[in-house]
Amino acid sequence: MWTVVYLAKGKKLADKVSGLISEEGVLVKVQPVNRNADEEESYFEVLVPESEVEEAHNILYELGY
Repeated sequence: MWTVVYLAKGKKLADKVSGLISEEGVLVKVQPVNRNADEEESYFEVLVPESEVEEAHNILYELGY
């Protein structure tokens, strides 16, 4: 099961955060909250497998997110 670890405003930020997490070897996927909104005004969920939530949170915490 996938779990949301970060809610980003805009696709650029979502891609940046997901890239930082995946660089550490954690599986990541990004999905829009509202599919009909503009990519830079919409919110995106950054998700990881449930078994890797703690690791993803630690990565984000260490990077200041």
